[in-house]
Amino acid sequence: MPEKKKEKKVRTEGGEKKRRASGSSRVKRKEQTPKKVASPKKKTEKPTETRKAEPKKEPKKTFVPVPKMSLAELEQKEYTQEEYQQLLQMYEKTMPKMKEGELVKGKVMGITKEDVVIDVGFKSEGIIPIYQFPEPLNIKVGDEIDVYLEAIEDQNGQLVLSKQKADFMMVWDKIKDAYGKEALVEGLLEKRIKGGMVVNLMGVDAFLPGSQIALRQVPDFNALVGKKMMLKIIKLNKPRRNIVVSRRVVLEEEREAQRAKLLTEIKPGQVKEGIVKNITDFGVFIDLGGVDGLLHITDMSWGRISHPSEMVALGDEIKVKILDFDKNVGRVSLGLKQLTPYPWENVELRYPIGKKVRGKVVSITDYGAFVELEKGIEGLIHISEMSWTKHIRHPSKVVAIGDMVDAVVLSVDKQNEKISLGLKQIEPDPWENIEKKYPLGSKIIGKVRNITAFGVFVELEEGIDGLIHISDLSWTKRIQHPAEVVRRGDKIEAAVLNIDKENRRISLGHKQVKSDPWPYYSKKYAESREVTGQITKLSDRGVVVKLEDDLEGFVLTNQLGKEDITKPIEAFSEGDVLPMRVIDFDRIGKRIVLSVTEYYKGREKAELEAFLAKHPTRTLKVEEVVEEVPKIDFEKKEKETQPETKPEKEEKTKPPTAEGKKPEAKPPEEPDKKAE
Repeated sequence: MPEKKKEKKVRTEGGEKKRRASGSSRVKRKEQTPKKVASPKKKTEKPTETRKAEPKKEPKKTFVPVPKMSLAELEQKEYTQEEYQQLLQMYEKTMPKMKEGELVKGKVMGITKEDVVIDVGFKSEGIIPIYQFPEPLNIKVGDEIDVYLEAIEDQNGQLVLSKQKADFMMVWDKIKDAYGKEALVEGLLEKRIKGGMVVNLMGVDAFLPGSQIALRQVPDFNALVGKKMMLKIIKLNKPRRNIVVSRRVVLEEEREAQRAKLLTEIKPGQVKEGIVKNITDFGVFIDLGGVDGLLHITDMSWGRISHPSEMVALGDEIKVKILDFDKNVGRVSLGLKQLTPYPWENVELRYPIGKKVRGKVVSITDYGAFVELEKGIEGLIHISEMSWTKHIRHPSKVVAIGDMVDAVVLSVDKQNEKISLGLKQIEPDPWENIEKKYPLGSKIIGKVRNITAFGVFVELEEGIDGLIHISDLSWTKRIQHPAEVVRRGDKIEAAVLNIDKENRRISLGHKQVKSDPWPYYSKKYAESREVTGQITKLSDRGVVVKLEDDLEGFVLTNQLGKEDITKPIEAFSEGDVLPMRVIDFDRIGKRIVLSVTEYYKGREKAELEAFLAKHPTRTLKVEEVVEEVPKIDFEKKEKETQPETKPEKEEKTKPPTAEGKKPEAKPPEEPDKKAE
């Protein structure tokens, strides 16, 4: 039985412990007494430790009077389970009836730097962080406020209160009513958070997303902190106390109203103020107040601009002129340059032909350079007007963008807004007195600047060249290409043959430096004259022989003195010396035709036999035949057959040509063979 009594006593002490943890003022008074009457066995029990760690005294509470008992009697009193329950019920009747999730009246009992102590008439006070009060400086001890009861006890047995939730509950009806009516509410932007801003709306926090702050993207949210705005509530969630507001919806409604009004008032020719909304490569979109208009890049300036961003930036407020308005689609065309005078008015008076002007190179093309004379006025220096003498391949070789250049006005076309300028006209034309400087027949020494297939260009002075045609390089030598005679950079003597001042051309002659020797050769190589010459070249038709004074003569195959050959290569080779007789002298064509056969006519048979023995006919090898085939003929025939689609039969009918045998050589062969 004694063991059972002890067990009841422990339970009673446990109840006392529970009352002490819940903040009962009666139990705290007991703890203030220094007396401790307990058995030695219970000195190390937890209730004693809890008693030592008890917090500071709480304000006194009113309670229902109970029968008087001394402290010693109270400590020694042992309660049964029924008695303990009766005492607990009596204590709970003294507490006010409260429910979690309701608004209750509270009194400010104390204020610290971080917390506010609130008494709501419960067994313990509640503590609310000071940051939950909108204006902490205005709170005083003794003020009565409404608070929200979140929990009667937390894990520490403490009362849990909230001022923010109380404020939310009090303004919820107003917020809900504004949301239902789609009414505007005023909010204060307090701080920036991720994704948007926190707004103070009737004392509670609401969320303003970044996409709902304005019609366009806001570059700096921090600049909006502290500003008040009219907002519209777009989303509510009471359990989560989530309120989402929008400024953009308000602006869109205002913009739509302005748009409807503007569409009824707008007319071409009006000047309106607008805000730069967007910039593209082809122009700028201007917000006129509910209506967007396009300011094309060509209507931004009378001058040249490469991109609209050179003149405007996003957010700029500018004045523009209404050029055109389509009511059906609501399209508005705007102009900026139309607000300034037309620069091409009276341009022919400001820039007369022949006037020397100065401007800035603003653009370069393949055909010339554009020079800005003034804002909106540009002139073109064509590539042909950049130099009197130099052959300019591209204008960038002479000028660069940004250069300041002097030029002369050549022509003015006001209707097409064109001005032609000349750069070379600043200096005198060297071709003006070219005839006096280089009279016909005069001899010059120049430098070979370039060599082509048809002749040689010789530089007379810087920028002035003359042409020596291939036919004017030598009186006697047959030249296939000028490179056989001269090389680039060589000094060459020539005579002035002709000057074309209009086309700026000078014709020169190298052979004309010496007198024409053909009158002398006409006597020296008259017909029937006997000469000797060395073979320099062999062909199917005959051989070329070198005579005296670098002269060349030609001997046909049938005039080589051998009737048993079809090609000179069968009996002759380069370097062989032939005795010949002149059978034709063409002074105009500068050609000498020779014959070995005619030379041996009337001579001793022994001489002819000696000649024939010296040049025996031999059978050609395959390699010699292949080498003899003229490659040029093949290339020409391939080029001729490529563009034309000829039948295969026609191609097969040309084997003689493919073997290097020309059709012309066949007729003389047949009678020779029959004669043999």
